[in-house]
Amino acid sequence: MQRMMSSMVSPREDLLRKLRNFCETADLQQAECARQMAEFVRNTPDCFERSHRAGHITGSAWVLNPSGKRALLTLHRRLGRWLQPGGHADGEGDTLAVALREAREESGISELTPLSVEIFDVDIHAIPASTARREPEHLHYDVRYLLRAAHERFTVSDESIALGWFTPEEMGDLDPAPDVSVLRLARKAACLTNSGLDVGR
Repeated sequence: MQRMMSSMVSPREDLLRKLRNFCETADLQQAECARQMAEFVRNTPDCFERSHRAGHITGSAWVLNPSGKRALLTLHRRLGRWLQPGGHADGEGDTLAVALREAREESGISELTPLSVEIFDVDIHAIPASTARREPEHLHYDVRYLLRAAHERFTVSDESIALGWFTPEEMGDLDPAPDVSVLRLARKAACLTNSGLDVGR
C-alpha cells in the first residue's frame, strides 16, 4: 500500500518533499536557497521547462570516483568554467533522473550509482544571455545529487573542453578557478568522507 501511494505522488510534489527534507539539515544559507526554490516550484507550472525563459529547474551531479576521494569536473565549453556535470530538466520532473542523464551524457560513464536519493546541494545562479541561442539572462534553479562512478574512464562530450578527476585541494589550483558553489560541493563531500560515511569502495 505504501509503495502504491508513493507512486501516485507527482514529480513536483516529490521535489517539494525533498526540498523540505533538505531544509531540516541544511545550514541557513542552503536552507534559504531551498525555500526560494520551493516557492518557485509551487508558483511556476512550467518550472521544469526551459521555455520558461526567466528561469527553470536543472539537475546536476557531484560524481565521485570509486574511492570517493576525487570528483569529476567539466570545463564547460560555453561558460568557460569548471563545473559539475548537469543540465536542463526539459520537462522531466524527476531531478535525480535529470542528474543521472546529464552526468552520463557529459562523461560517457554509464555505471553511476546515487549515494542517496535525497538532495545533496541546491543553488540558484544566473546564466548569461546568449545571442546565438536567442536566450536572455535567466536563472538556473539547480538541484544536485551525490553519485559514485564505477570507474574513472570518461569521454569528453561536445559540451566540454575537458574533463578531469580532482581532489578538493587540486580544485583550488584550477584555472579558471571553480566558483564558490563547486568548492562548497567539494567541502561537503569531503566532510562526509571524514565523518566516516562510506562514499568509496
